[in-house]
Amino acid sequence: MTKLFIGGLPYSFDNQKLNDLFAQFGQVLAASIVFDKFTSTSKGFGFVEMSDDSAAQEAIKNLDGSDLEGRRLGVSVARPREEKPNSGFNNNRGSGGNDNRNYYQKRR
Repeated sequence: MTKLFIGGLPYSFDNQKLNDLFAQFGQVLAASIVFDKFTSTSKGFGFVEMSDDSAAQEAIKNLDGSDLEGRRLGVSVARPREEKPNSGFNNNRGSGGNDNRNYYQKRR
């Protein structure tokens, strides 16, 4: 199995269109476009999992750099997700030593 990263997708694309685009090269196990969680609009990139490594390489060869609805596609093997380092900012979500709930209840 090979997971591909696809950038430069038309914003009008949905998961089914992405699946159909890659199905011409081999069996697609999963196709998903990444959507903004607040606006529910496409972010213009997604991922495709293909069952056969040679089919994935064929898809990369044929689609990487191609034009799709006026946008240039970038297709590559997806890298493993990297863990983001903890920045240390606002890790302690406390209130400077007071437990707000108890502090305000005591003041009543």
